[in-house]
Amino acid sequence: MLIKQLVLHNFRVFNGSHTIDLAPRTRHYEDNSRPIVLFGGLNGAGKTSILSAIRLALYGRLAFGSATQQQDYINQLSELIHNGVDTSERPEDAAIELTFTYNKGGQESEFTVTRSWKRGKKDQLSLQQDGQPRSELDYEQCQGFLNELIPHGIADLFFFDGEKIAELAEDESGNILRTAVRRLLGLDLIDKLRNDLVIFVKRQQSNQLEGSQQHHLAELETQIKTLASEAEILLEKADFTKTRIDVLSKDITRYEGMLNAQGGAFARTKAQEKQKVETLLKDKDRLEKALRHECDGSLPYALAPTILSLLLKKLADEAQIKQARSFEKELNQFLAQLRNDIALRSSSESSTRVIATEAIADNLKDYMSTKPKGDLLFDISEREVGMLQQSIEQDSKKAWERFDLYRKQLTDIEQQLEQAAANIARAPEDDQLLDIFEKLRDLDRQRETEHQKYRTVLEQAKQVKQQQLDCVRQVQKAHDSTRNQHSFSSAFKNAQETINLLDRYSEVLTQARVRTLSTNFEMAYRKLARKEDLQLYSHINPETFDVELVDEKGSVINRKLLSAGEKQIYAIAILEALAKTSGRDLPVIIDTPLGRLDSLHRDKLINHYFPYASHQVVLLSTDTEVDERYFVDQLRDDISHAYEIVFNANTKSSSLKPGYFWELTKEAV
Repeated sequence: MLIKQLVLHNFRVFNGSHTIDLAPRTRHYEDNSRPIVLFGGLNGAGKTSILSAIRLALYGRLAFGSATQQQDYINQLSELIHNGVDTSERPEDAAIELTFTYNKGGQESEFTVTRSWKRGKKDQLSLQQDGQPRSELDYEQCQGFLNELIPHGIADLFFFDGEKIAELAEDESGNILRTAVRRLLGLDLIDKLRNDLVIFVKRQQSNQLEGSQQHHLAELETQIKTLASEAEILLEKADFTKTRIDVLSKDITRYEGMLNAQGGAFARTKAQEKQKVETLLKDKDRLEKALRHECDGSLPYALAPTILSLLLKKLADEAQIKQARSFEKELNQFLAQLRNDIALRSSSESSTRVIATEAIADNLKDYMSTKPKGDLLFDISEREVGMLQQSIEQDSKKAWERFDLYRKQLTDIEQQLEQAAANIARAPEDDQLLDIFEKLRDLDRQRETEHQKYRTVLEQAKQVKQQQLDCVRQVQKAHDSTRNQHSFSSAFKNAQETINLLDRYSEVLTQARVRTLSTNFEMAYRKLARKEDLQLYSHINPETFDVELVDEKGSVINRKLLSAGEKQIYAIAILEALAKTSGRDLPVIIDTPLGRLDSLHRDKLINHYFPYASHQVVLLSTDTEVDERYFVDQLRDDISHAYEIVFNANTKSSSLKPGYFWELTKEAV
């Protein structure tokens, strides 16, 4: 690929139309073109605008991140339209036109991408190939064509900001490197071919099914696509929410930094103590509620054990009194009935029965004299007595144990509250910190809300994915059943064997390419690193793509402990190794190429990387990075041409003029 021309129209700091020639030029006395096209500009002049324009022309919404929603994309496009000085004369539209050549299918073609938009409106996209409009492609098809031509994951490794590539060094998940390796080395094509074969196999199996089964499978396939689309939307929404959480976290960190700068350790302690007080107050409220709840239950019985023991004894006595009274009452009724019977009988029988009756009555009187007597103060049932006894003897003891535990916890919390209040009182009262405190609390509440939303959306996506997997299992089960019942054509068998072969081929190829990548990285790193830098070797897991850096003693190095300059050198070495391993000819565009590096690292990059990074190298530099010495003494023979980006403070816009910052460099160009 070779980028030939970039046209900017009302884009960011560039007012009106600006045509930029990016094709490397050949001098009349040279056979090969010089690779470097150099842009010089002070901070804020518009260097990053050129890199952003190229990425936006090719990738549209993806240029702002995969989680960007459509409305946010429209809003960000509106912000990219040049603002100017006079609000009444601000332009309402902007456009980017990018012309490049690309070798596709062994034949080189020239493509021109034009992306235009108006304030508050969706962008328009058109594509020309060799001067002929590809009018048969709508917006989505055109964007898909560009994404296939130059995948976004690849472009991230060739069009990058020198200040941000340290993320590659800090990536411990291997995701960035995994994506780059699979796309750059063509492994994603193997996956695509395998998926196509799987689709072919399923279609062959479907042909063997009965009409009703085919209809059912078709419904399942439609449902799978619908669920996949729904899951994708939910995951995209989750990614957007995660981005929002990250933004809020950064804002919280920024405000905490402001708080520390203005209030120091006392302000930070005060904030922590207030948070602690809020937690303690919640715990205090919880314990007080628990104590009140215990007071409403059996706890009061535990407060007067002596009185309640007497009460239980009194209740037991009353139970015996009631029992004796009941017994006496029943026996008296029996004696009365017996006397009535005696009165009705003959005199000879009645005298004997009278004697017996009197004897029983006398004995009853003696027996009852031994039983407890007294008034019934409570007169409650045996069931009520049992419940009361349960509450007094067992429930009240358990309630007291809980009450005592809560009471001790409450005492401890009150002591902590007193200590926290004392700490807060010792912290300085500064009115200017109140706004920051309020902002931090508001941001924290927003972040918690977003966290809850993030978890909810992920759970929804998980459920949808599970439904999708269930449908896939049903489809697979139907295909497996058909495979066991029918013998298919040789094409089907070949496809099955090819799938297995591709799996093995992908595994072997990945291992081979990863070994080559490790070797190329070590060569590139040694070329760019200083003598006093660590001599690094890389071990890359071909399955997970986790990267381990090992020094000359065999010790694994924590990449996070590398300095900013070492991280940038490491990342650039990885990029060069990827490019060399892939064999692809793509331009390299670097914004702020030397910002984090010391003088020795800069010399290494100037002499050993920029002239050889690609057939086309676009550098976007300040005057303190590629300075006059580097331009004249070391890069002069490798620079095709240069531009200086000049910002006009009166018109709030930038323009480009040939040459670089100094007259000597302009003469050289």
